[in-house]
Amino acid sequence: MKLSYPWLALGLGIVFSLLLLRFGTTAAGEGMPLLTALLMSEFGFLVTAIAAGIGLRDVLKQGVSAAPLLLLAGNLLLAAGLLRMGLAFWPQGAG
Repeated sequence: MKLSYPWLALGLGIVFSLLLLRFGTTAAGEGMPLLTALLMSEFGFLVTAIAAGIGLRDVLKQGVSAAPLLLLAGNLLLAAGLLRMGLAFWPQGAG
């Protein structure tokens, strides 16, 4: 179960992204509280960024294969998306 953390991070990142897309704060103040949305996006970013680092280490150590490369790409994309969402939720970032 060497790939267990990157797989867990990928699933958690997808769940956080879907929750933030569905229930995230809006300009009208609807949805979840701002601090909750910011905390979810920051935590999801950290988890997926660490998993992307582990995936990069695995790709460099073991060579290119399907599973580590898929996990690396998925976690990198989720980390970038969660960072973008977190910045968009910030009040000065919306404008």
